Amino acid sequence: MSYIAKTISEVVTEYLNRTTYLPAIQREYVWDTYGIEKLFDSIMGDYPISTFLFWKIREENKNQWIAYDFIRDFDKEQPHNQEANLNGINQDIYLVLDGQQRLTSLLIGLRGSYRYFYYNWKKKRLYLNILKPAIKSDDPEELVYQFEFRESGIPNNKDPNSQCWYLVGDILNFIDAEDAKKDMKQNLKDFSDEERDIANTHIGRLHSRIHTLRLLNYYEEKSQDYDKVVEAFIRANTGGKKLEYSDILLSTATAKWNTLNAREEIYNFTDNINTIGNGYSFEKDFVLKGCLYLTDNLPIQYKVKNFNKENLEKIEENWENIKINIEDAVKLVNKFGFNDKNLVAKMSILPVALYLKKLNRKNFVDSTDKSDVENQIFIQKWLTLVLLKNSFGGSSDTTLRNLQEVIANIEDVSRFPYQLLNKKLNIEDSFSDNEIENLLSVHYSTKYSYLILSLLYPDRDWKDKIFNEDHIYPKSEFTNSKLKQRGYSSDLIIEYQKNFNSILNLELLTESENKEKNAEDFDKWLKSRDTNFKKRHFIPEIESYSFNKFINFICERKKLLQLKLKNFSI
Repeated sequence: MSYIAKTISEVVTEYLNRTTYLPAIQREYVWDTYGIEKLFDSIMGDYPISTFLFWKIREENKNQWIAYDFIRDFDKEQPHNQEANLNGINQDIYLVLDGQQRLTSLLIGLRGSYRYFYYNWKKKRLYLNILKPAIKSDDPEELVYQFEFRESGIPNNKDPNSQCWYLVGDILNFIDAEDAKKDMKQNLKDFSDEERDIANTHIGRLHSRIHTLRLLNYYEEKSQDYDKVVEAFIRANTGGKKLEYSDILLSTATAKWNTLNAREEIYNFTDNINTIGNGYSFEKDFVLKGCLYLTDNLPIQYKVKNFNKENLEKIEENWENIKINIEDAVKLVNKFGFNDKNLVAKMSILPVALYLKKLNRKNFVDSTDKSDVENQIFIQKWLTLVLLKNSFGGSSDTTLRNLQEVIANIEDVSRFPYQLLNKKLNIEDSFSDNEIENLLSVHYSTKYSYLILSLLYPDRDWKDKIFNEDHIYPKSEFTNSKLKQRGYSSDLIIEYQKNFNSILNLELLTESENKEKNAEDFDKWLKSRDTNFKKRHFIPEIESYSFNKFINFICERKKLLQLKLKNFSI
């Protein structure tokens, strides 16, 4: 991989917002003034500022992407990048895939300003105190050079004789360093020879770092294979928030939707479904996959080439239906207790959304009609089954496409086609003895624990309620030291510790119940419970619930849970 080296002045004055722009991705400029000051301090101190990645877009392809200008005058009140006007640019352009924060900071520091609120709104520019000697501190966060954003170059009242503030951007006005020094000669006439030497050294050093040394090294990605570029895009962004495929796909969509702003629509809808119930963590990737999945005759592979103009126009036409069906699917699974913790494969919702599209019934989610409720329970049980059998692990695209074919071809839409779906997935409608054994060995607060426990409470009202996984016998009692204090043998201690954190010692309690219970001994806690508590939580009838009878409790409860899971079927 060979890099192209440029000077900072060359990139700032000839590249940015002339031939070089930003792609339409989510992340905007996020650095504060200290970050910019530190960047310039690194440049002056000859510290590396890493490399950059530019994507060369051939002229004939440039209109396929929305480009945004780099911010020159940053305003925290209006921090958004403006869309670039590419009309009249009859040449190849570049989109910066890695380095936008640093390049924006250079542009602000050399040619712009930074406006922010601190008691009141302040607009400042970057200055360098050319009288301060370059002294490296033991604190790596402390600047070697005194760069500072200021409203003017007027010295502070504190020690004004040790200040001479140089507007950093003025260095761009001089091709020769000596001319830059001469320009400051009058301002330095009242200082000592030693101070003037320090000032001239700083000016000369700043000039060489901006004008002479080729400190900006960028790799030019020339491929027009968009999926390759997306991969480069994601791999390049090792710092800050990880970029997703959806970021650059939305750049395409924004350019090709005719009447709607794709980026705003996708972002707003993602935020909306994440507020359902107690909250979810769906990402834009999920929504974009849903756009492909819920639009007729589109490929579902998550590739840039599938988001071409023709396909995006189809998605735009179908967008309102897509939103309705995905939102209804999320509301439905939320109604039955699937929350962000136990919905371990979020793509499993898409076949449900596709079925709701096929059903085309308004108010189905809230319907109390007998046949509708029965159909909802089919969906609930099917989703539970496929999540616990990990049916959406591995090649999810193949799985989604297979289920899509089943739903597309059903004739009787009044009944959720779980049998046909399971046949396509090659799974049974119930759990085998071996599967049940594996489910009961799952441990506390792991991937499937909450989902398994939810099977024990099919009639529970899950809507807008939070349930906690709770250890029936308090986990704090199962430490080596406490078990030894009870006089238990090594073998018995092993048995206690093997079982205390499994499903066999877990239940779901409301938040208030869990706080009330705290770490109280189970035999004491049980006496304060209502008459249905044992039945509700599958507590076996045994002679004693003391801690000494824990193994007996586990053995008897296992029988109850085995029977419950054995009887599970759709």
